[in-house]
Amino acid sequence: MSTSTESASTVGLVDERREQDYLRISDKARSGWRRSVAVTGLVLVTVLVSSWVVGMLDGARMITGLTDIADLLSEMWVPDFTNLNSWWGPLWDSMTMSIAATALAVLLSVPLALCGARNTAPHPAVYWVARLILNVLRSVPELILAIVFVAAVGFGALPGALALGIHSAGMVGKFFAEAIEHADHAPVEAARATGAGPAQVILHGILPQVLPQMADTTVYRWEFNFRASVVVGVVGAGGIGFELIAALRTLQYDEVAAILLVILATVTLVDALGGALRKRFQ
Repeated sequence: MSTSTESASTVGLVDERREQDYLRISDKARSGWRRSVAVTGLVLVTVLVSSWVVGMLDGARMITGLTDIADLLSEMWVPDFTNLNSWWGPLWDSMTMSIAATALAVLLSVPLALCGARNTAPHPAVYWVARLILNVLRSVPELILAIVFVAAVGFGALPGALALGIHSAGMVGKFFAEAIEHADHAPVEAARATGAGPAQVILHGILPQVLPQMADTTVYRWEFNFRASVVVGVVGAGGIGFELIAALRTLQYDEVAAILLVILATVTLVDALGGALRKRFQ
């Protein structure tokens, strides 16, 4: 009789625990669902308010703008490629500008990333200084930097390369530092166990893990720098952007369309080459 009572009591306790577990899981799921709905609602409200502030919800203004754009596109057709041969030089300047800028960015980013990663920084003060420098570098738009360097070193591709390289160093350095911080600790501990010094630990325990990510980031930034080279050319930093703004200022919209098509074809080629390089480094 007592055995049956104990068995029934045990079954009752198990059922009670299952019910408690079910209620706890259900409460957690409902809480997570409510939190997700609240976050989604907050994001939507933020988007709507931002759209209203900038005028994207002004239907009449948007319709008028679309009409003006249609008129502009009609003026750009048919593209005029008469000066195509004179654009190859500036286009090459944009390409070399992007390559030089990316090389400068990597050169600056590697030491900053090593100092700006918690697991490789020699001291917390060094870590915070490196992070501050990275924040400063990427907080100044490349267009502003281009204006400064044009005033400092004159017109041409050099100020554009300097502007893009320094601005890119802030972004590339941040990505490099994040990759270093997320490196697996096992190879690092193994290198330390053999008596390796800090430099050897970085060289043999960390860099082999993050080099593919660093290469991928570098290629992606090169693609970005080529597109950005068109923008900095607008302020006199050389490249095809200078030719574009010259055509815009003289209202030669058919020539503008031709230059944009040339830029589009080159960007497509650069993106394809960048994709091939990224696959190579994976």
